[in-house]
Amino acid sequence: MAMRDNAILDLVRDRHFVRIEWLAAHFGVAPQTIRRDVRELCDQGLLRRHYGGVGPMDFASVNLDFDRRRLLHRVERKRIAATVAGMIPDGSALTMGIGTTPCHVAEALRDHHDLLVITCNLRVAEAFAQSRDCRIVLPSGEVRNRHRDINLAGAAAQCADYRVDFAIFGVGGIDQDGSLLDFDSQEVDLRRSMIANSRESILVADQSKIGRAAPARGGMIDSVDHLVTDTHLPATLSARVADAGVRHVVATDE
Repeated sequence: MAMRDNAILDLVRDRHFVRIEWLAAHFGVAPQTIRRDVRELCDQGLLRRHYGGVGPMDFASVNLDFDRRRLLHRVERKRIAATVAGMIPDGSALTMGIGTTPCHVAEALRDHHDLLVITCNLRVAEAFAQSRDCRIVLPSGEVRNRHRDINLAGAAAQCADYRVDFAIFGVGGIDQDGSLLDFDSQEVDLRRSMIANSRESILVADQSKIGRAAPARGGMIDSVDHLVTDTHLPATLSARVADAGVRHVVATDE
C-alpha cells in the first residue's frame, strides 16, 4: 500500500469524515488524484464513500459517542445553528432532538426570551438552563451516558403531550433517495413524534450526514418542512427535496 494511502486511512480514522478537497489540499495533489486513491481504498473495503468525502467502513454501524462527535465539524454546525436561531422568534415552544447539532442550536438560542423547550438532550437542557426566562421540560428515566440524552421512549411519548411551534432535530444520515436514517428504532420513533407534534419541523444536517449510511430507516425527506445544511446537495437529492416542497437553506457566514 502506498505511503499516501496509509496517511489517508489514518486521517479518516482520526477525523471520521474528510472532504476530498481537504485531502487534496493537505497532500498538495489534484482532487482527481485523491478520488482515485479513495476509490481504490473503498474497493479494498477499507473506506466508505460519502457525498463530497470519505469515512471509515464502520462509520455507519454504530454512532460515535457524544464527546467525540462534539469535536467534528464544529464550524459548520455553528453556522447551521446561527441560521436556525434566526428562524425562531421569542416566545416559541420547541422540541429539541438528540445529538450534537441541536446542542449548537441551543447555544445559539440562549439570548432568545420566553422559550419553552421540551428535550431529552442533556446538553441542550444545560445550554438553556443559563437563560433566566426559559422553561425546560425533561422526561424521566435512564440516561444514555455515551450520548448525553435520557429515555428516548419516554421523550417520544412526552412529545405527544405538547403542540409546539418548532421541532429541531438531526439524523444519522440522509440517503440519496431522501430516506432519513438513524442508528436505532428509538431514535426514529423520537424524530417521528417530534414531527407529528410540531407546527414546523427543522432538520439540521452538516455535510457529513449527506449520503451517510445508518441502519435504522424511518421516514422520508418530505416529512420535514425545513432542511438547513452547510453545503449544497447532490443533484438527485436536491431534486427530491425540491419536489417534496421542503425549504432548503444553506447556512453561510454572512
